[in-house]
Amino acid sequence: MMGLKTDQEVLGELVRMKIPAIAELMDRYGVMWTLVVSRWFICLFIDILPVETVLRIWDCLFYEGSKIIFRVALTLIKQHQAFILEAKNFPDVCDNFKQITKGPFVTECHTFMQKIFTDPGSLRMATIDKLRETCREKLIAQR
Repeated sequence: MMGLKTDQEVLGELVRMKIPAIAELMDRYGVMWTLVVSRWFICLFIDILPVETVLRIWDCLFYEGSKIIFRVALTLIKQHQAFILEAKNFPDVCDNFKQITKGPFVTECHTFMQKIFTDPGSLRMATIDKLRETCREKLIAQR
């Protein structure tokens, strides 16, 4: 579970860097990333996004590596930022995160896949590796 927790924290740090309003919302209501994205990381989006979209994500995952998972997560969050920010409390945040995996944005897989390579902007594996190291150390210190 250390790898799962680490990657969830990495996503939190990437959101803090790229979509700070969402990070602030998560902090304000005390929502831990593990509550809203665990299934994304555990299931690699199966049963979360439409099958055709998931298969396209997996193609990219096998070709480009784990940064694709972060690209997908960041794109979902960025595209639905305004909706997520409508949350007025802890349960609203959790509900809004469930809703962002549904609808036409994720159903049109070609457009969605184009967005995962543009919306998050630059996302280097070196950055992810460095964040993984930092987040893993922080999690170990919390034990």
